[in-house]
Amino acid sequence: MAEPLDSETQSDIRLIYLLPNMITIAAICAGLTAIRFGYEGNFEMAARLVLAACVLDGLDGRVARLLKRSTAVGAELDSLADFVNFGVAPVLILHSWAFQDFRNAGWIAVLFYAVCCVLRLARFNVSGRLDTGTTPSEFFVGVPSPAGAVLVMLPMIASFAASDMPLPHSTVTALYICLIGLLMISRIPTYSFKNITLDRTNAKFFLLGAAILVAALLTYLWATLTFLTLVYAVCLAWAYGSSRKTKPLGG
Repeated sequence: MAEPLDSETQSDIRLIYLLPNMITIAAICAGLTAIRFGYEGNFEMAARLVLAACVLDGLDGRVARLLKRSTAVGAELDSLADFVNFGVAPVLILHSWAFQDFRNAGWIAVLFYAVCCVLRLARFNVSGRLDTGTTPSEFFVGVPSPAGAVLVMLPMIASFAASDMPLPHSTVTALYICLIGLLMISRIPTYSFKNITLDRTNAKFFLLGAAILVAALLTYLWATLTFLTLVYAVCLAWAYGSSRKTKPLGG
């Protein structure tokens, strides 16, 4: 029995199927524009655009899975976007912000972080191909690149929250950048938060907390973001202890 003809020819594609890649490209544009604003001295806008890239990075894969249109091209595009947005943009912004009189040594820290990020992404891509049949763990290995981008910008974000706070010395900032780079390529387990379950009876409290968090981010963005980043840093130590009972993910 002959199969019915498709309503679309093989060369046609619905525009909605391009939505995941469009979101990824929008994230790349946000990251590149963040670099521009960083070198123009508009650091708050630059940081906002990196945060926007983080949000878009979380959306593109979910939209692709929702549409059942995950492709190899999309996966490669997403990885390249991650490197631009989380491996290059944050540290170039920091280079302009923190290393006015320390540019050479600061540039070494920038390169160190960027190389660590690309190594982490390569490891994650390889492990993702090798572990396709395994049950996902609640842990990643090392700090994910979006979290690394927010962590590495913490000194600058904290300075936005407390404008009268003295800026850290350039040497301290350079060492801090290198530390975050090392955390990304380390074997330290970090929570993935993708497999966390919630009791139905507590769902209303979670939604209430999420509403309060969104309101705090809209009203006191930099202070709230500083607090959340510090909480995440504490979670790294907590995950290290908890991971001894659970095998971490490869990426």
